[in-house]
Amino acid sequence: MKRRDFSAQLAGLGIGLSTLASPLTASAQAAIKDSDYVRLSQPLSTEKGKIEVLEFFWYGCPHCFSFEPALDAWQKKLPADVAFRRVPVAFRESFAIHQRLYYAIEAMGKVEELHRKVFQAIHGERKRLDKEADILAFVEKNGVDKAKFLEVFNSFTVATKAKQASRLVDAYKIDGVPALGIHGRYFTSGQLAGSPERALVVADALIERSRKGG
Repeated sequence: MKRRDFSAQLAGLGIGLSTLASPLTASAQAAIKDSDYVRLSQPLSTEKGKIEVLEFFWYGCPHCFSFEPALDAWQKKLPADVAFRRVPVAFRESFAIHQRLYYAIEAMGKVEELHRKVFQAIHGERKRLDKEADILAFVEKNGVDKAKFLEVFNSFTVATKAKQASRLVDAYKIDGVPALGIHGRYFTSGQLAGSPERALVVADALIERSRKGG
């Protein structure tokens, strides 16, 4: 979903969900083309000793929701020298609450437990989760201490991580989600690569290129 499309999306979260295409055949996994990705004009610093892979997403994006199962399976099989992390975007001020929601559940060690449930609540149950009271009701329903969550949600640490995420979005020049940033050098997306699955194939190729110093 492109940045310019989010205004229309706010009118009805979860409507018109995209579905993932069937898995790529071996013949479709051809060498990647220059048009499958963007190379950053100014490389970013990354963690030494690791190949950094970032997923840029927004909880309200239906394409991110549809992409999540394939992405989750893919990232769990990444080699030990690859460091994967999610980066919530805030293209609009109203998205910032979802940034804080993600970083709060991350700080509490509950990404594995709650990340997919947030997507399901928004897109499957039509709960926008764009107000603090709704988020608190959601986490309490899922067995999280509401007072403890609220403390983390409003913490300096979460606010700092949200600001860092926005700086990464700007540095990668991300204008739509979901998108994958590779080692501070490249980014790709379903739109660039042709499909969400092929974006993962492109990401694999870019990871290998980064491993070789490309």
